[in-house]
Amino acid sequence: MIELLRSLTILVLVSFRPAPATNVRAYDTPNDAGGSVIIKWDLSKDDSIVTKYEIIRITGSPDGERVTAGFVLRGTNSYRDVDLKDGEKYYYMVRTWADGEYSDSGITSKPAIPRPQWFHTKRVVALIILIVFGFLFFYYLKLAREGAPLWIRKIAGLEAIDEAVGRSVEMGRPILYILGLGFISDIPTIAGLAILKRVARKAAEYEADIIVPNYDPIVMVAAQETVKEGYMEAGRPDLFNESNIMFLTQDQFGYAAGVDGIMVREKPGAIFLQGLFYAESLILAETGHSIGAIQISGTTSVTQLPFFIAATDYTLIGEEMYAASAYLTRDPLALSTLKAEDIMKVLFIALMTVGTILETVALITGNSGFHFLKNFFSMF
Repeated sequence: MIELLRSLTILVLVSFRPAPATNVRAYDTPNDAGGSVIIKWDLSKDDSIVTKYEIIRITGSPDGERVTAGFVLRGTNSYRDVDLKDGEKYYYMVRTWADGEYSDSGITSKPAIPRPQWFHTKRVVALIILIVFGFLFFYYLKLAREGAPLWIRKIAGLEAIDEAVGRSVEMGRPILYILGLGFISDIPTIAGLAILKRVARKAAEYEADIIVPNYDPIVMVAAQETVKEGYMEAGRPDLFNESNIMFLTQDQFGYAAGVDGIMVREKPGAIFLQGLFYAESLILAETGHSIGAIQISGTTSVTQLPFFIAATDYTLIGEEMYAASAYLTRDPLALSTLKAEDIMKVLFIALMTVGTILETVALITGNSGFHFLKNFFSMF
């Protein structure tokens, strides 16, 4: 009798065990940097009552050490195992849990071996873009080195540099150059320093003073060297006055007040605002306007551009600052980069236009072929 009851108890327990997951397979994660494996399986027939699936990792061989790689909830039939050793063999099995009971699947017949991939197959478009850009870059670089003229549209703010410096000289006033609140790691600050060199060279040619108040001490040092180089290129290093490139303060509105004070006292004939600006932009621009100076501004800050456009005579908008170095120096390397970028922009606009037209045609006609072409062009 006791043996019978024991057998019945075992049968009851077995009857409540969930059906195991089946068809477990594992493979290296595609398009990754290595160290991970994807495990997939077919859900248990009792998935509706399953509480969780436990993924068990077996290292080296089917008889190797078994550890729990992770858990997923019912209805999930995949798992990504990470932080693995590249080149190692890993086998997997899935344990199905329900009401404290479990059943194990079979072990994967083939091991999964994580490895890094050299190329991300879903980034073919990026490769195409890189190849096209590289071709354009070297093509225009060859033309520039051969002396062929590379046309770049005129930028009014940069064309007006000589005019602004000349006006200051005629009025007998200094030039004020403001680099804003950026640090040396900020791209707008670097672009502002490139323009500063051209302004300094012109100031040296016309024997004009240039004042550069700085928000950051490291930018101050860079500005001193930039102005010095400009004076040396003009052949007038004797006119360079290091004390005119000074550090003010790293308080935002303290800096704005200090620069405004310089404007009111020195009354510069030309003011350049080139760099990274925030809420102080309008304060500086309005003060410069009130003393009658010609002002050339430039920034990549979208929120401050409207103030500069309204309050200054010329404004370099966004990318025009980045193009300034190539525009002013006519360096072949910089020019070829600029030309290649411009051509790529035209190509992108053309591709987006074609994709938009194809999508419209596909929606009107219901032609799936147009959808395919639209999806191809949308990848760009």
